[in-house]
Amino acid sequence: MSGAFLAGLVAGYGVAIPVGAIAILILGLSARTSFRVGAAAALAVATADGLYAAVAALGGAGLAGVIAPAAGPLRVVAAVVLLGLAGHGLWRTWVAHRSRRAPAARGGRGMETPGRAYAALLGLTLLNPTTVLYFVALVLGRPDTADAGPLPAALFVAGVFLASASWQLLIAGGGTVVGRALTGPRGRLVTGVLSSVLIAALAVAALLPG
Repeated sequence: MSGAFLAGLVAGYGVAIPVGAIAILILGLSARTSFRVGAAAALAVATADGLYAAVAALGGAGLAGVIAPAAGPLRVVAAVVLLGLAGHGLWRTWVAHRSRRAPAARGGRGMETPGRAYAALLGLTLLNPTTVLYFVALVLGRPDTADAGPLPAALFVAGVFLASASWQLLIAGGGTVVGRALTGPRGRLVTGVLSSVLIAALAVAALLPG
């Protein structure tokens, strides 16, 4: 049973550590707003990873065939959402710079509250079909997780959630440090523009065959 938990930890870190659009969003949210907002976004990502791990552990081999045909459309939807976030972030960064106010000053809009950040990042992470395929492949490769009953599956899911949450919270903490170091208008302008450009590039990359 401890093997299933350790397998979940490894799987969770494996899917969480590569830096992508989600990590950049969490980093940017923490830098522009507060650790509370970044932590809410981080826990949303961990929740999505845990849900996908649970679906994979319970769904078995038939799940991959159901998800795979929808991978293309979901990838397009995710890219559109990312482009929208990039455009909105760029606009708000420019408005804040022109008015000499920090982007977080207009609280309650966009993803600048913990509740909205959680909902937005949960939905965005769930749009990634490759995550559930990743967990399906891992579950099917471990008979002790796939066939030994609900307890090993639950331990596997717990490991995934804890690994993902710990890593995403680390990113959120790093974003808070960056935000404190770049409190001036010019620093916020540079980080806001860079974040939007990177998110837009990742959105375009999501549309490319690979």
